[in-house]
Amino acid sequence: MGSPMSAKIHLIYKRIPNRVLERDDEVIADLGEIIVAKSRFSGMLAPLRVNGVEVIKNGYWMIYFAFVGKDYDILKIYDENGNFKGLYIDVLAYTKREGNTVEMLDLFLDIFVFPNGEAFLLDEDELEMALNYGLISKEDFMKAYKTANRILREIREGKFPPKIVWEYSLL
Repeated sequence: MGSPMSAKIHLIYKRIPNRVLERDDEVIADLGEIIVAKSRFSGMLAPLRVNGVEVIKNGYWMIYFAFVGKDYDILKIYDENGNFKGLYIDVLAYTKREGNTVEMLDLFLDIFVFPNGEAFLLDEDELEMALNYGLISKEDFMKAYKTANRILREIREGKFPPKIVWEYSLL
């Protein structure tokens, strides 16, 4: 008898207008409404820099937290050596789950939080462009900012991220 395959979650990550990322990731914990999974960055055209610091690049690891019914997800970012680089938060229109499949719709805005708690709002230009080109409604535009501003406020108040994020790490 071989050891059982570790559980996988099928992630469908949609970006307006029609980009769809699909992949199968290793599940660390399946808590029903919250899925904790692990994946590695690949296929990035360029590293992500925030405030002059390289925070994500190919080969880095993420532990991500999908919250069913919520308007965000959270990625804990680690470099190749397992050093914690910070939190990356996607602002989402929705997070849905059916069986082993989780589907999310991205609303362009992202937040990066350094280990010292300093937070930066990212990709406002992409959101603005999506609105200008009619790819998203004014409602979704406002929803994205409302969600991002709520999260930024909760980070400042020490209410975000949810405690579960600190209960799992790469090692």
